[in-house]
Amino acid sequence: PRGRLSELPKITQEVCGYIITLRHFSCSSPLHRERFPAFFFKFQFRNVEYSSGRNKTFLCYVVETQGKESGSFRGYLEDEHAAVHAEDAFFNNILPTCDPNLRYNVTWYVSSSPCVPCADRIAQILQKNKNLRLSILVSRLFMWEEPEMQAALKKLKASGCKLKIMKPQDFEYIWQNFAEQEEGEAKAFEPWEDIQENFLYYEEKLSEVLH
Repeated sequence: PRGRLSELPKITQEVCGYIITLRHFSCSSPLHRERFPAFFFKFQFRNVEYSSGRNKTFLCYVVETQGKESGSFRGYLEDEHAAVHAEDAFFNNILPTCDPNLRYNVTWYVSSSPCVPCADRIAQILQKNKNLRLSILVSRLFMWEEPEMQAALKKLKASGCKLKIMKPQDFEYIWQNFAEQEEGEAKAFEPWEDIQENFLYYEEKLSEVLH
């Protein structure tokens, strides 16, 4: 399952009868946490082949707009157990509508690739909003062996979504920009032993699915 449960203090908003965790870097509330704990990064984002126990998905986003109101903002989402997924939460809460006068370049860094329903919705949104460009970088592929999942990933590609596997430098970017540094001190990213090997493994599998 892709439901996730966090026991840390957080800002929550009720969505469709469920609770979804929302965190934005632009929020000035003293209760707001701009970064997620380093433990979540080290465990949830690790690009292992078998993701046993990793039922929490984190979605880090960077949104850049071009037009009369050019700008950028970033933040992250995590979805709760049996609730809406982070991908849905992004389009429900972060970018519910696209201004036709603006161009949107959106980048997601996600701990696992979208499930079938989320992939289908993303494809529909991209087909409807031609001024929206979305790149999704994932740590792991979710149930990529299933034919239904493979079809959904192909639909994502056909809709214009750029789906990629995270390289070691992408993990470093997340560590520097979204993970909470211990004791408030910035620490260098320390790659795990098989990070490059696992990246190549998933890159090969994604290529097989999309081609």
